[in-house]
Amino acid sequence: MTAPVFFRPTDAWVGDVIPWQGDGVFHLFYLHEVRRTPKPGTPWNLITTTDLVRFDDHGVALAAGDDDAPDFNAYTGSIVRDADGVHHLFYTGQNPRHLGDDGLPLQLVMHATSVDGMTTWQRHPEHTFGAPAGYETADWRDPFVFRDEEAGLWRMLVAARHLEGPERRRGVIAQCVSRDLVTWEAAEPFWDPRRYITHECPEVFQWGDWWYLVYSEFSESFTTRYRMARSLDGPWQVPEHDSLDGRAYYAAKSAERDGRRFFFGWIASRDGASDDGAWLWAGTLSVLEARQHADGTLAFGFPSELTASFADDHPLSFDEVDRDEWPEEPEDGAPIELRAHDGYRALVSRQELPSTFHAAVTFDIAAGTTECGVLLRSSADGDESYVIRLEPKRDRMVFDRWPRRRTGDGQWEVSGDVPHVIELERPCHLPPGEHTLEVVVDGDLCVAVLDGRVSLSTRLYDRPAGRLGLFVGEGAAVVTGCRVGIRPDAAPGHDEFGAAALVAASATT
Repeated sequence: MTAPVFFRPTDAWVGDVIPWQGDGVFHLFYLHEVRRTPKPGTPWNLITTTDLVRFDDHGVALAAGDDDAPDFNAYTGSIVRDADGVHHLFYTGQNPRHLGDDGLPLQLVMHATSVDGMTTWQRHPEHTFGAPAGYETADWRDPFVFRDEEAGLWRMLVAARHLEGPERRRGVIAQCVSRDLVTWEAAEPFWDPRRYITHECPEVFQWGDWWYLVYSEFSESFTTRYRMARSLDGPWQVPEHDSLDGRAYYAAKSAERDGRRFFFGWIASRDGASDDGAWLWAGTLSVLEARQHADGTLAFGFPSELTASFADDHPLSFDEVDRDEWPEEPEDGAPIELRAHDGYRALVSRQELPSTFHAAVTFDIAAGTTECGVLLRSSADGDESYVIRLEPKRDRMVFDRWPRRRTGDGQWEVSGDVPHVIELERPCHLPPGEHTLEVVVDGDLCVAVLDGRVSLSTRLYDRPAGRLGLFVGEGAAVVTGCRVGIRPDAAPGHDEFGAAALVAASATT
């Protein structure tokens, strides 16, 4: 039994997750990515969890096929259970040696069943089928099967592409139907917006009076999005903020338990374990909980089980940056006033942050403020750090870092024209008043959540250690609460920090 904040197998990576929930246990099947040459086939591995904090690793669940098998790579799919209690696993079979009519590796829908509670799986190669006429044979993947009780049949959604049309807008969620989970017939497309290259990892679920369609796309923003409708037949509405997270969080699919819905995706790794490295496919498991608003739109934040696991406090005191004294020295536990009418003001903690922590900072933001936020792994003077910045005038949260990438030796060649990590920008509502920014960091993993509604995930490679900072630019914000929590088993001597409490930060000079 292990207890990571974010699960990743030893010497491997988490690809697309296929969640199944039964009897309170989340079975998280995932594509087990091993980065070596020659590249082996991809299997489904399995981890289980009951509390979303501790994970049991069960190893391979569905092995990759042989070198010449059509499922040399066993790619993404879904699991359903029929009326007799038999589990049916539908997945994508692909072998780079098997080419379709378009000269690209063929993708096929394949089938396996389990009669022992998903302990073992029996493949049914005779049930394999590929793309029907009108669809590209190299894009026929990620089958998602669900029961349509009203129609009395099973529906299968498939990430597919039309044969005709603009190259980058042929994506379609194709549909097949079945009454026995064995014989499938092509039906009219489930969703055909002609907008993206493809819609990966599609899924549909009902929550109250709303239906939700979730998919991932990489031709516009490389992110997971959702649509909503009053009926399974649509029309599908685009919510104001339709993405779950930013560039680093991908291929998220969900499972429900006790009326709560959790999304399981992966935070991408970067080439060379560097902040400037290219994003890579597969990474580390991360769980977000969706919360439904009265209008049907969804918010995405940390599961309470995760934040509650940081039960001990890591005490902090702060020093002013570039100022000899506070205008008014606050008492211990008093709110911290940050004011910089036409400039910048920051505080940096005297203590370094642990490698794994949960921080919660509440800002009371004044009207007209340009920016405020937190510095992560900051230098003592606040000049070098990672930055989670709230920008009320633009209604967005962004991830930034300083120093930025240099383009030359000149003083001005510091990527000053790149205002933040462009792909790590999240729209959000930031009216004047209180807003709480939560951050969970575990080694090189970082997830920030604003007001329990807006999530932003990324990696922190180049700065492995540092302090916590609080800042404001061109405006004012009062820090009414600041707490850094650690896990009780995080490090020796943790008990000196005492019991957890969300309290206002103390500041001393």
